[in-house]
Amino acid sequence: MTLEQLLKSTAERASRYLESLDERAVVPTTDALTQLSRLDEPLPDLPSDPEAVIALLDEIGSPATVATAGSRYFGFVTGGSLPATLAANWMAGAWDQNTAYTVMSPIAARLEEVAMRWLLDVLHLPSDCAVGFVTGATQANFAGLAAARHAILAKQGWDVETQGLFGAPPITVVVGDEVHVSLLKALSLLGLGRERVIRVPVDEQGRMRADSLPTLDDKTILCLQAGNVNTGAADPMAVIIPQAKAAGAWVHIDGAFGLWAAAAPEREHLVTGVDLADSWATDGHKWLNVPYDSGLVFVREPQHLRAAMTVNAAYLQQTDMREASHYTPEMSQRARGVEIWAALRSLGRQGVADLIERTCRHAARFADGLKAAGYTVLNEVVINQVLVSFGDAETTRRVVAGIQQDGTCWCGSTVWHGQTAMRISVSSWATTDADVERSLEAMIRVASTVKQAVI
Repeated sequence: MTLEQLLKSTAERASRYLESLDERAVVPTTDALTQLSRLDEPLPDLPSDPEAVIALLDEIGSPATVATAGSRYFGFVTGGSLPATLAANWMAGAWDQNTAYTVMSPIAARLEEVAMRWLLDVLHLPSDCAVGFVTGATQANFAGLAAARHAILAKQGWDVETQGLFGAPPITVVVGDEVHVSLLKALSLLGLGRERVIRVPVDEQGRMRADSLPTLDDKTILCLQAGNVNTGAADPMAVIIPQAKAAGAWVHIDGAFGLWAAAAPEREHLVTGVDLADSWATDGHKWLNVPYDSGLVFVREPQHLRAAMTVNAAYLQQTDMREASHYTPEMSQRARGVEIWAALRSLGRQGVADLIERTCRHAARFADGLKAAGYTVLNEVVINQVLVSFGDAETTRRVVAGIQQDGTCWCGSTVWHGQTAMRISVSSWATTDADVERSLEAMIRVASTVKQAVI
């Protein structure tokens, strides 16, 4: 089989897989999971036919996937892949580009520059920000906080990139009590510590209380949140950021998904003031619906991100143009900007806004339908997140397990302010009104069955 035939055959398999998602359960069957044992074999001594390898991957692997590419997966704020971004991912794979330096991939460098400009425009961030295309929000938080660490210590005459933190002046890190674990992980990787943070109390929706801020100064990194992972709420940035800036603090925004509210005219008021910060982190593979892995870091003053990320060696051929390696933790890196460009080029400004607004409307419909059925929605449904309780903790856990086993849709569980809840995250471009109604019916049917069993 020629390479052309192999690629055509693989594309046909991928197309059949995607077309099947609407009819299959979101979770794999028991038989599909059992078949995975067929992959557990000794490493072959001899080469295998590539077509046979792909056939095995499809025949065993495809049935054992969770249908996150489908339209009824509502777990973990997981977006699907827009058609243009999936195709762009395939094209980028064929190109096989390393985007670290312009000389290695002029096309990737140009697409990143264009995508950067479009991103800053659609998110209403300062037009001269530095942008790094990273693996996800954890690395985006890492890079943004590394820039903050550099800026704060450089002002005190300390070169953290060459001298490390041994003997360095201390940095104070302030977070909300509902801080996401990815930001804490980034702090631990930076040597700033997960437990050295000062936690600020939050309100009933997880928003940082502006009246409870500690004393801030120019040795402080204040970490705010756009999009609480449970409720979707954003910290009151328009109130807090001016206070922080007046004190000389660096303000970092963890906006893994909630930052995209800025792209929708009907939701941007929820993140008013976000543009006043110093650095921002978000995901592309959540609400923008590009393939994994894709994250974005933005830094107001480019020199701080560049200073934190740049390394040089004699063999690295550099130009006067923007070199991607100077703005990300990675050196070798895949062409993530291709998919970001394809998403924005295919959607346009109005399409991005519609994607955000449409999924928010779906979330509101879930909340209304579950309330009407007699169940308790625990949060103010402001964007795409819904928290619902079906009674006590054990009953709610049984309902969530039943919904997952039913396979019509998939939702996860969480604990919110001591109360066990099911979390619905509507993030996929593919979700339709019909998907919502079909999923609502399944949720209510399963919950009713569990309730009757308890009685």
